[in-house]
Amino acid sequence: MEASELLKKVRKIEIKTKGLSRNIFAGEYHSAFKGRGMAFSEVREYQFGDDIRNIDWNVTARYGHPFIKIFEEERELTVMLLVDVSGSRDFGTVERTKKNVIVELSAILSFSAISNNDKIGVLFFSDRVEKFIPPQKGRTHTLRIIRELIEFEPVSRKTDISVALRYLTNAMKRRVTAFIISDLMDKPEAMDQALSIANNKHDMVGLRIYDERETELPSVGMIKFKDAETGEYIWVDSSNSKVRETYNQHWIERNKQLDSVLKRAGIDYVNISTREDYVKSLVSLFKKREHKL
Repeated sequence: MEASELLKKVRKIEIKTKGLSRNIFAGEYHSAFKGRGMAFSEVREYQFGDDIRNIDWNVTARYGHPFIKIFEEERELTVMLLVDVSGSRDFGTVERTKKNVIVELSAILSFSAISNNDKIGVLFFSDRVEKFIPPQKGRTHTLRIIRELIEFEPVSRKTDISVALRYLTNAMKRRVTAFIISDLMDKPEAMDQALSIANNKHDMVGLRIYDERETELPSVGMIKFKDAETGEYIWVDSSNSKVRETYNQHWIERNKQLDSVLKRAGIDYVNISTREDYVKSLVSLFKKREHKL
């Protein structure tokens, strides 16, 4: 891609997603994602009703009467985006591919993070860790992330989400808020344990991107399908009602399996279609988290 064309694309995404982040998501993001915990602020004299577990015994001994430690919420977060760059992200049947939606969602979350003075980093994955960008603050860093989201080309086109989760768990020593932005085209049982382990250490959130044509097959006769991750082709007779029913049933069963795995791991997630406005879905997810906290 020419540099001038890339800059135009980066600027276009920045204008759209920064506006959404500032005008729509700022409050929801702040409320939905809390800081790492409580940080020590100061000491003051003990008052009736204070929690005795917060007594500062050193200061108490020095002055001869009780003092307690005061803590404030530590607001600053570290946010990691786990971005799926496997071959299936190129699929899309209307105006946008899954990749288009992934790029915009990642940009929105990045601008929301920096507007909240949080650090933001990215891990690109297929069936391997393709690229890791350590968390930093600032607009320049965010624009670098957007450029990478647009033009990055992975080595592999396959998917193994557990590889990315294990890397995150090992690489990030402190607790982070991590968004898995993917179509989750992986075997649910293959990522089950890795999701649970990752969510025990970090705050994991799932954004699952899908296309409507993955849910049901239109009756248009013989269709040649290509597996975006393996390159294999197969012919399907979409005019056959049994074929269409089996296709839809496979989607339903897979959804049930994914839902079970994600709930068992304790991960909040939302399904986002390439055809719908993702604003409503994101706001709904943020508000759901806010009520849980």
